[in-house]
Amino acid sequence: MPRGDSEQVRYCARLSYLWLKFSLIVYSTVFWLIGALVLSVGIYAEVERQKYKTLESAFLAPAIILILLGVIMFIVSFIGVLASLRDNLCLLQAFMYILGICLIIELIGGVVALIFRNQTIDLLNDNIRRGIENYYDDLDFKNIMDFVQKEFKCCGGEDYRDWSKNQYHDCNAPGPLACGVPYTCCVRNTTEVINTMCGYRTIDKERLSVQDVIYVRGCTNAVLIWFMDNYTIMAGLLLGILLPQLLRPKTLESDLTVPGMHPASAFALPLPWRLCAQMSTRPALGFIWSNVACLVRGPRPPLIKRLSPS
Repeated sequence: MPRGDSEQVRYCARLSYLWLKFSLIVYSTVFWLIGALVLSVGIYAEVERQKYKTLESAFLAPAIILILLGVIMFIVSFIGVLASLRDNLCLLQAFMYILGICLIIELIGGVVALIFRNQTIDLLNDNIRRGIENYYDDLDFKNIMDFVQKEFKCCGGEDYRDWSKNQYHDCNAPGPLACGVPYTCCVRNTTEVINTMCGYRTIDKERLSVQDVIYVRGCTNAVLIWFMDNYTIMAGLLLGILLPQLLRPKTLESDLTVPGMHPASAFALPLPWRLCAQMSTRPALGFIWSNVACLVRGPRPPLIKRLSPS
């Protein structure tokens, strides 16, 4: 290979490497920060919630879900940041495989939710009703429910009658809240002062007679309709999350071994290419052991092969 062509190949390889590395660092850092934020919010919500667990299982509680999601995002994204900064192919491979597993789980979960759509909706409605039973005791659930009802203009899970499950809103209960709904269910006029008793005596009435006073649509259907109305935004968001999981780590790993060149020749660039350079095919157990050993004691540096001037 002429020397000029060799320099051009090395220059293009370096530019490609820098671009992919920068993209992976940005992607991993953004999700690392998001994971830290989600984890912080989840811990704060769980501390506030403390002893009340109103949903079917502790693992379905919003605070627990946020904590688990935050921990996974934080750890996985940290591996990606560390791998891309140190050019460590062992960590990069671990990051790639973890993202691949997460991608498969996400796809399986989405397919199962679509196939069992009615059962999924029933499960959501049942958990919302369980939360409504302790609406005034669980600050975590109360804040989420109030936000959803106001923003999506809905009431209850399946419909506004779900609020009869609450001991204070039951039609046989004493007090001013009996047979009513929270004020977040009320049709609001921004020019008027909020009336916290606007949902008084509405549960036992027909939908047509109260539709101008409260939202009669359930929040489960309201959220699903919002997703369908904004499917382009959601599709773009999903692609932004899923495509990097599928492409970035593998592309950067491939870019570290330039086709048509000895790997050490590509590593001769003034860049930190010296970590975990030996990535030949090997049996499964040997592959796992070599990656573990690479993480523990570090890889052997590759032998530098001089480029022929011819």
